[in-house]
Amino acid sequence: MRRTAEKISSALGCPDNLELSILLTGDIEIQELNRKYRGKDEPTDVLSFPQHDDFTCKLDINAGMPFLLGDVVISVHRAAEQAAELGVTLNEELQRLLVHGFLHLAGFDHEKGEKERRRMRNKEKYIMARLNNKAR
Repeated sequence: MRRTAEKISSALGCPDNLELSILLTGDIEIQELNRKYRGKDEPTDVLSFPQHDDFTCKLDINAGMPFLLGDVVISVHRAAEQAAELGVTLNEELQRLLVHGFLHLAGFDHEKGEKERRRMRNKEKYIMARLNNKAR
């Protein structure tokens, strides 16, 4: 996951000093977080918790100093189910979910309308292709 996060950061043109927390968990734990922070009492595949409201990879970040981007929480249970449905490996689905969560931390939001949804989806495909995985 660390190498994948580094490749995502590179593909987005982000600086090298970003720090990211990744939690792999199960449906019960992610449902609790989803309920507490999003008001949705159901499990989900990935949640993102940005540390900065207006982050872009083009920000002038003090080189050498760690810059906490945020947290990505992934349900391994949900990822395994989706991998089986999509005919991909669990690793490929975990990578896709990490890409999706990272993009949210970088300011993308598919819930802000169709244009933003397409922009985020296209960026996901671009990064997945750079990771040498199947772009869906």
